[in-house]
Amino acid sequence: MTGGAARLVRGPEEQRATFLDLFFDLVFVFALFRLSQGLLEHLNWSGAFQTLVLLLALWWVWTQSAAVGDRFDPWQPTIRRLAIGAMFGSLVLAAAAPAAFGGRGLAFAGVYVAVQVGRSLFLVIFTWGDKRAQRPELRVLFWFGVSAVPWLAGAVVQGWPRGVLWALAVAVDYAVPGLGWPMPRLGRAGAAEFSVSGEFLAERLRQFFIIALGELILVTGLGLSSGGFEAARGAAVVVAFATTVLLWWIYIYRAGEVLGGAFAVARDPLRVGVSAMYAHAVMVAAIVAISVGDELVIEHPLGHAPPAWIAVILGGPALFLAGRAIFEYVVFGRVSRDRVAGVLVLAAISPATIFLPPLLVAAAAALVLAAIAVSDAARARGRPPERPSPPG
Repeated sequence: MTGGAARLVRGPEEQRATFLDLFFDLVFVFALFRLSQGLLEHLNWSGAFQTLVLLLALWWVWTQSAAVGDRFDPWQPTIRRLAIGAMFGSLVLAAAAPAAFGGRGLAFAGVYVAVQVGRSLFLVIFTWGDKRAQRPELRVLFWFGVSAVPWLAGAVVQGWPRGVLWALAVAVDYAVPGLGWPMPRLGRAGAAEFSVSGEFLAERLRQFFIIALGELILVTGLGLSSGGFEAARGAAVVVAFATTVLLWWIYIYRAGEVLGGAFAVARDPLRVGVSAMYAHAVMVAAIVAISVGDELVIEHPLGHAPPAWIAVILGGPALFLAGRAIFEYVVFGRVSRDRVAGVLVLAAISPATIFLPPLLVAAAAALVLAAIAVSDAARARGRPPERPSPPG
């Protein structure tokens, strides 16, 4: 290895998340808050679709930045500047997100392409002379160049064509890692080409999930401070906080704790890493929906709960359980029945909850989560910790 690559690529020592990684994550508290506020203002199918597209774009900026932190030495000034540049770009994306399908489409798409393509181009240049280090960066650059076309084309049109083109761009970004980053003349990447530090990636995913839960704490605190302390609002705050605690407990219990070990025993660590990132995308999307539900319940604890409110109050926890089930399968190669049962119960009670006030709907969702947490604890009592066993 020569030149810039020798200085930038991480050594074989144990890799851990750094203060730079945590600093980078701070901007995503703002990003998730902006997305939840945008969904709150457009709480319909169109708004949900747009929020999902924007969330997936922001999540992919984070995942690719985390991957750079895995492959390259964050203590090098060049890599630090690259991370800070991506952080500023993420801040601009978050600021533009609520109006990205309106007047700020070009700003959002342009910054997204600049961050993703610019980062990859930078790394291709600085790994020049070392084909082994440069080849993964060439693959990433090639495919971000491909997805840049629908991103930028969507930015210059209005209405549904923008949604179609941006959904296509997101689909390209998310599909190619699972396909092995195929590229003309190079074919698909082998398992060893994208080296993965399991403990590092597991730690980064756990950290981001905690950051995402911070969005729920922010919304709950703002809801409490902006109004009075009457009984109904106070009860709604208690339910929202309890839900946040239960999400943390269900997430971290076993699968969240031993994700790093799943990388160590997997035949294909890269596949585990990609699958874990997809599962976390589902759970983060769920937290955005739960955030909207918490705000609605705290502001309007009593009265009538429209169907759109029920969709986020119950649908958010159901989506989280679905993502958590995928995550469990990634780590253990199986899914606990209580995760599936929780989703089915939330779906089954949703028609009846249209007659209940929002506070009781949220309490019902919290009770389902609490039952799953209790089931986890009961199942583990007296048994040795389960070892990770990823499929394949």
